[in-house]
Amino acid sequence: MPIACTYTPPSDKPEILHIDDDLIIVNKPAGLLSVPGRGKDKQDCLISRVHAEYPDALIVHRLDMPTSGILILARNPATHRQLSQKFQERTIKKEYIAIVRGIVTESTGEINLPLITDWPNRPKQKVDHQNGKPSLTRYEVISVNEKQQTTRLKLTPETGRSHQLRVHLLSLGHVIVGDALYSKNEAQKKTRLHLHANKIIFSHPTSKKTLRIECNCPF
Repeated sequence: MPIACTYTPPSDKPEILHIDDDLIIVNKPAGLLSVPGRGKDKQDCLISRVHAEYPDALIVHRLDMPTSGILILARNPATHRQLSQKFQERTIKKEYIAIVRGIVTESTGEINLPLITDWPNRPKQKVDHQNGKPSLTRYEVISVNEKQQTTRLKLTPETGRSHQLRVHLLSLGHVIVGDALYSKNEAQKKTRLHLHANKIIFSHPTSKKTLRIECNCPF
């Protein structure tokens, strides 16, 4: 059975980080769906809020509901096609900040584990060495909090699988702070998911200039 949850989106208005004739880059608040979900109670989402002011906006990629940070929207079909192709070709570089439970001992590393949907427990994903899709995450330790026994990481996903960062870090033995979906202990703590998309770098589809957008981490 799919895991059910009550949807209570925040009132925060998505912050616009960049806007031009071809695209809009926003900072999605944690707890807000990227696109509408199933049911009338899940229609409030980032794209619907952006449409209130910019009805031409088209979703290109998504962030998990509890994840905050940078999201790119296209403003015309041609830009949408080009950006979608850039994501497929992995020429858009993304960086995330996460805080995980435990002390990560290696200063840098990579997690190369294939992922697949855990259908009986969807939307959960899981590692599956036989049927999973190739998935690669690189990480770097930013700082360690000995008192709280947590580690702040910079994450660079080389692929873009659903829940990739959350499952990869869980498989490393370091659940992301606030990840209620993958940890009952975190669910009991009732804190936000400490995962934030803080940087994105790509070539603008029209001007061809390199866009480097950063967004401060809120935790």
